[in-house]
Amino acid sequence: MPELGGYGTLAAILTMGAVTYAMRAGGFWLMAHVPLTARLRRMLEALPGAVVVATVLPIAVREGAPAVLAIAAACAAMMVRRNDLFAVIAGMAVAAVARAWLF
Repeated sequence: MPELGGYGTLAAILTMGAVTYAMRAGGFWLMAHVPLTARLRRMLEALPGAVVVATVLPIAVREGAPAVLAIAAACAAMMVRRNDLFAVIAGMAVAAVARAWLF
């Protein structure tokens, strides 16, 4: 691949941004033309949870007990405080402690 004189990284980032925007805008445009039935509404409401589980579960399986404890702490913090930042900090703190002292 020919060198772009240092602009290759910038070109890649801009291209990825343009493609991401096009995909999101295309999805919104497409959904504007789809009739929103009760079944489709339920599916769309369940989708964020499915994405989170599909992302988090392989990490928990690969990393073992420290990851499971960190995820549980983040979930508990989110249920108690309803604050994303607090939940992330709680999960990171539990992961650090679990890795340092327990495992």
